[in-house]
Amino acid sequence: MCLMYVEVSFYNVARSLTICFNVVLSYLLLGSKTSPKTMSALVLVIMGFYIGSEGEVNFSLIGTVFGVISSVFVCLNSIYTKKVLPHVGEDKWVLAFYNNVNASLIFIPCMWFSGEFAVLAEHMQTLFSLTFWFGMVLSGVLGFSIGIVVVMQIKATTPLTHNVSGTAKACAQTMLAFVLWGNDMTAGAVMGVALVLGGSLLYAYIRITEENANKASKAAHPEPLDLEQQQQQQQSE
Repeated sequence: MCLMYVEVSFYNVARSLTICFNVVLSYLLLGSKTSPKTMSALVLVIMGFYIGSEGEVNFSLIGTVFGVISSVFVCLNSIYTKKVLPHVGEDKWVLAFYNNVNASLIFIPCMWFSGEFAVLAEHMQTLFSLTFWFGMVLSGVLGFSIGIVVVMQIKATTPLTHNVSGTAKACAQTMLAFVLWGNDMTAGAVMGVALVLGGSLLYAYIRITEENANKASKAAHPEPLDLEQQQQQQQSE
């Protein structure tokens, strides 16, 4: 719905707010805190969103609102993925199965309310086209693969790290939009993309630095074993 009103380039700028919402919602839902250094990187992302909005040639308020709402739901998706993984034994395949079954069921009322059944009836002959099914199967395989990789990344890192990498990918897509679709490249739009990408890269650098510091601290000051762990260690010896 966002893409109905704005250019591809600005769509990705609007989606950059995902990591900002992630900081707030991760704290509220998972209790995860964000360091001041990380917050400084997110400030750059917010500035990039604002400047990109001001520099957009075909600015649309409703399109921007849809983009921001999209950011919220993308953020919630990654947070709840992290939250429910323990309930499926950290098994990405089980989670992917549940997601796809739920999506298949939810699609039915969505198709009904959006009038897609009428479109389907109008183009019924398409269901007998090999080209159509080839495209559908290919997109399904790619979509499923993306879902698995997303779960693997969130499991290995954090929802915020996943969304930062998605923001960097979105910036790359924005640059391709300038080249492939010939979107107007205003100074504000280019500066907005640059700030979003710069904030994402700064975040990645800060996270790597903090992770290395935490590992070094744990290695230098290992936590004492509890009684059960001590008994297991004695038995193994």
